[in-house]
Amino acid sequence: MSNSRPDIQTEADIKLLVDTFYDKVNADALLAPVFNEFAHVDWPAHLPRMYDFWSGLLLHTSRYSGRPFLKHIPLPIAGEHFQRWLTLFLGTVDELFAGPVADEAKLRAQNIAHVFEARLRPNPLSIL
Repeated sequence: MSNSRPDIQTEADIKLLVDTFYDKVNADALLAPVFNEFAHVDWPAHLPRMYDFWSGLLLHTSRYSGRPFLKHIPLPIAGEHFQRWLTLFLGTVDELFAGPVADEAKLRAQNIAHVFEARLRPNPLSIL
């Protein structure tokens, strides 16, 4: 049985993944308002940064520099936002790709969602 989906191997693959994923985000009733109405994402600037970010993680390029967590601190996001983001991302990877790098993309996304959600969750001990 041959696999009809390729693995993530090229910059074009990264661009396809990111563009397809953010098309889904922009069509999502929960996530689109956070990106577009609250954060006012500049998509022509944001997408190339995301290409660089995912290319660095998956293809080991070194174009991305930045601290992505800081941009998320002021956003009105909670656990359900991270779960939806992750569901859309994992679904996009599975729809387009299969293989070790695709698996790495899913693992990285799960780790990012987990860490960001944990760091953004209010700490009940911080009020003591």
